[in-house]
Amino acid sequence: MKESTISSKLEQRLGRLHARQRLGIETDHEAQVFGQGLNFFHIENLYSAPSAIRIALKLTGLYRRGCTNAAQIQIRHNDFYMKRLPKNFDGFTLLHISDLHVDMNEAAMQRLTQMLPTIDYDICVLTGDYRGATYGPIDAALDGMARVCTHIKSPIYGVLGNHDSIRMLPGLEDMGIRMLLNEYETIARDDQKIYLAGIDDAHYYRVDNIEKAAADMADDSFSILLSHTPEIYRQAAHSGFDLLLAGHTHGGQICLPWSIPITLDSILPRHMGAGPWKYHDMQGYTSVGAGSSIIAVRLNCPPEIALHHLRCA
Repeated sequence: MKESTISSKLEQRLGRLHARQRLGIETDHEAQVFGQGLNFFHIENLYSAPSAIRIALKLTGLYRRGCTNAAQIQIRHNDFYMKRLPKNFDGFTLLHISDLHVDMNEAAMQRLTQMLPTIDYDICVLTGDYRGATYGPIDAALDGMARVCTHIKSPIYGVLGNHDSIRMLPGLEDMGIRMLLNEYETIARDDQKIYLAGIDDAHYYRVDNIEKAAADMADDSFSILLSHTPEIYRQAAHSGFDLLLAGHTHGGQICLPWSIPITLDSILPRHMGAGPWKYHDMQGYTSVGAGSSIIAVRLNCPPEIALHHLRCA
């Protein structure tokens, strides 16, 4: 798709001002190793990082094992008992997929497409990072996402991550993904409903707006927030969301024994870096991701997709 066509579609979808602002911020920020975003240092933008990590793992004899592990996607089941969940949604199941990085995780994506047709769920939510690199071409990532999406049952909702370009938005929505950029959707079952909101990247581009995403939601209604990063947990909890679903951390990806992360590339408590957690009245889940970042290697932190089963408390 030509750049002029993408720009035109973005203006139609987001409005002229929002589209130009988002494109401008992305152009200013992408590929910066130092500064911008919540973290000062961004290793994923460092050109030499993949080679350095690969060499280090080969020297320790862990590289082959890490490559094998990166394709061994597991299914995690989580029961969330929610006080405000409408009774018609008792048992409602969300398939949560995050951090696919499809264009650099071929073996994992093959495994994922084999698994998806065997899974039962009501909706699928994607919490960002579809592209492997943090800048550059988008075509390979879109092609990979198109192949994955043919195996995902509708409806599908998603948000963008810090690896994703806003230029990917028209292509992702053409695949049937309802992308939520500081927006929400209403999901109804008979006469009852819940809200599903999503924000734009809050980690690197800092273009999230929870207030806008939740502006027209009914008070005291059950609501879920999709965010690429869990780092906005405080804002989400104090905005009244019941559940926050996120990714970004990869659970550390290369971990010490007992899944102890060396780094989470995030500013948040360690217990929120992977799996279920709670903050005040809000529950949350941080996916360790289906793909791998920088290099397709995992140690003591297997990739995952998650099935979240909502239960009435």
